[in-house]
Amino acid sequence: MGDCCKSFHGIHDHKTRTDEETRKLLNRLRRIEGQIHGIEKMVGSGAYCPDILMQVSAANCALNSFSKELLAAHIRGCVADDIRAGNDETIEELVAVTQRLMK
Repeated sequence: MGDCCKSFHGIHDHKTRTDEETRKLLNRLRRIEGQIHGIEKMVGSGAYCPDILMQVSAANCALNSFSKELLAAHIRGCVADDIRAGNDETIEELVAVTQRLMK
């Protein structure tokens, strides 16, 4: 296994990311956090329900986009590395994660 995922007791629970990867992911999350704070303010100020719902939809789309980007990076890095190394149980982990994401 490369430096992508660290395995402890056969379970992946740590990912080494570059500073650039971490920065990009955290920036996305901060923007989403800003959207959530905006929704809180809208609720607190008595904004029109459809306007709030549109902002909630935008926040959901942003989170989905974040998830897709993170999943793609995981597949390209950790999953591909594990498959090349003969660790096929990673496929089952990926299937389980994908099923949970699609609920």
